[in-house]
Amino acid sequence: MRISSPAFFVGLAFPALVWGADTEVTFSRDIAPLLQQRCVECHRDGGGAPFSLESYRDASRRASTILRVVEDRYMPPWHAIGGDIPLEGDRQLMPAQIELFRAWVEGGKAEGDPSDLPAPRQFVEGWQLGEPDLVIKMAEAYSLPADGPDIYRNFVVPTGLTQERFLRAVEFRPGSAEVVHHALLFVEGTDKARKADAEDEEPGFGEMPIDAAGGRQIGGWVPGARTRPLPEGLSHRIPAGADIVIQTHFHLSGKPESEQSTIGLYFTDEPPEREFAAIQIPPLFGAFSGIDLKPGEERAEIHDSFELPVPVHAFGAHAHAHYRGKSLRMVAKLPSGESLKLLNIPDWDMNWQEDYRFTEQVFLPAGTRLEVDVAWDNSAESTDNPVVPPVRVRWGFESLDEMGSIDLFVVPTGDQKIASNSMKTLQRAYRQHLVWCAGEHVLRPDKLAIFGDLRRKAIERFDRNEDGFLGFEERKTASAFLKRSTIKD
Repeated sequence: MRISSPAFFVGLAFPALVWGADTEVTFSRDIAPLLQQRCVECHRDGGGAPFSLESYRDASRRASTILRVVEDRYMPPWHAIGGDIPLEGDRQLMPAQIELFRAWVEGGKAEGDPSDLPAPRQFVEGWQLGEPDLVIKMAEAYSLPADGPDIYRNFVVPTGLTQERFLRAVEFRPGSAEVVHHALLFVEGTDKARKADAEDEEPGFGEMPIDAAGGRQIGGWVPGARTRPLPEGLSHRIPAGADIVIQTHFHLSGKPESEQSTIGLYFTDEPPEREFAAIQIPPLFGAFSGIDLKPGEERAEIHDSFELPVPVHAFGAHAHAHYRGKSLRMVAKLPSGESLKLLNIPDWDMNWQEDYRFTEQVFLPAGTRLEVDVAWDNSAESTDNPVVPPVRVRWGFESLDEMGSIDLFVVPTGDQKIASNSMKTLQRAYRQHLVWCAGEHVLRPDKLAIFGDLRRKAIERFDRNEDGFLGFEERKTASAFLKRSTIKD
């Protein structure tokens, strides 16, 4: 995958960088187009950010602040940096664009000729994909105080569906964009979320059970988010009677607010042409990966990998950790020896959990090993640590516990029949991987005492290529071995 030189595009978009150092950088000609491309989705009236950057007056008043946050790469918010696969909606600034801001500020913040201003960017009013097929809303508003720590809250919204439907897109609309920092949407086909809601006196429930009730994530929202349908031929199956669970992160605004979110669902009449899968590594958000952060530990890490038994096309990824998450990375090691960094988040921020979509689907042949590394910082020096002095932290559903994993969204290749069989093979291999990771948590009690020895001897016996892991074929052989309760040396 080859990408043209970014300098060429910068030259087209920002002529001052081409004309030379003596050319005055102005707001109208140089800065306004950059703000429109990268900032005003949020920094506009009604956009969710605390102030607008649509006019010269707006931007010049905050010029020093803008320069500082773009130099620190705090803004625009974009945390997937340094990967090998281009991502849709990439908001990060190139070094030349940051230098353009610097030149404007240090050059006196010239306004320039207003006739050079680009046409105001137009934003879709109402639903981004047109009127949804079904609109559902929280039954009652949730009241928020003026001040205090951030709040995570889950809300159950019944769909009222009387038959299975096929979902191709979902749009979330906050009632108060000023206080909703982000939201994640899950489809839930059991009554677990409803029971949790009923046990809480206020609307919703307060714990943080990401996918705990077996729900599948179907979407999310951050300020400036664009509603995107799934790739052609793909859809989520929504069971009759299912609920949508909204997990909302609130950042209080300084005045009392209330939130009553609305969701728009877009269906297709056609069942999915093929299934897609979310391969989560490590499984269950790292539940069986030994997450155990010592008090004051500056860098705790886990590693997990999974070998694809079938060829797939990957179309996106999603990372998850809690407050102390430091970095997450997924690398695909192809059978050819080539490595592709599919997703790299060197500076995790729990407040910006995004679904990343590849600009083009990525082919991964059978035998590709997906390797994931997750790191946490539990030191007192970490500004993201919610508990100081630090305490021991292990895996758990609450925001003060920890998790860590990356989901890769894939579609098996081939015609419909081949892809269907490949999906079964993929699911079977992933279940084996889950059992392998779960170990003592899923084996029968009579096997618990010898599981560690079984695992060690299985690797010694069946790791034919001596890479320290069991690939798919090696794992199939080892699987039968692990089912025996005794070992014959």
